[in-house]
Amino acid sequence: MWRTAVAGGAAVVITGLAAVPAGAAEGGVSFTRVTVNNGQPIVIGVKEEVEIPATARMTTKLKFKGIPMVYPYRGKLGKGDELWSATGGSDPRVVDPAKGVYDFNLSLYIHPRHVDLKNKDAGTWKTCARISLAGGGHDVDDENLPLQVKRATRVTVNATPEPVTKGKTLTVKGTVTRANWDTHTYQGYAGRTVSLQFKPAGASSYKTVKKVTSDSKGGLRTTVKATESGTWRWTYYGNSTSGARSSSGDHVALR
Repeated sequence: MWRTAVAGGAAVVITGLAAVPAGAAEGGVSFTRVTVNNGQPIVIGVKEEVEIPATARMTTKLKFKGIPMVYPYRGKLGKGDELWSATGGSDPRVVDPAKGVYDFNLSLYIHPRHVDLKNKDAGTWKTCARISLAGGGHDVDDENLPLQVKRATRVTVNATPEPVTKGKTLTVKGTVTRANWDTHTYQGYAGRTVSLQFKPAGASSYKTVKKVTSDSKGGLRTTVKATESGTWRWTYYGNSTSGARSSSGDHVALR
């Protein structure tokens, strides 16, 4: 593990491979107002590094080094599995110097290959906040904040024919796939309920037209009657281990 710090408001970055800090927590530090990803699930693909915003308020009279780390963990605090490739953030905003109160804007980075993610890792994690103390040691606290870590999904769409005669049948196809962290590939996601949605030309939002179940390879197919020009898309709303995702839109004009 290595650390790089530049004074004067520049970022601090700490990098490791799901490292577990040595030694016991020393106490003397409290963390409040901890947020991760604005309360949204952490959704991870197969090769792209994900940057997740976090915030924390730290109160301590102890001397500390750098900035706090906020990240998901499982098992025993300080000794279990940790989910992070790197953490970073900017210098603290001093809220109350007499009481030692500091606010931090932080970042958490997760690279699916660097942390050796497996499919079994999708689900609920806990949240840890940690600070290194001057002279060695650290303080690490559980924040009683569940984090949902999910496998990314992808959805495609193709509506034909284009253009289509009014009143005729339009066929809308697509696929829904899900990140396989064991193989670092996206694979067809079978048996998923996916919503076909339509946005009329000139409208600002989509409405669900019907729902379709994906086949054994994640394929989607249905037919609708073409009544007006507009844009079609598929939307999968996710589950406890898989992220939500909408396809891009496919505009079909009437003739």
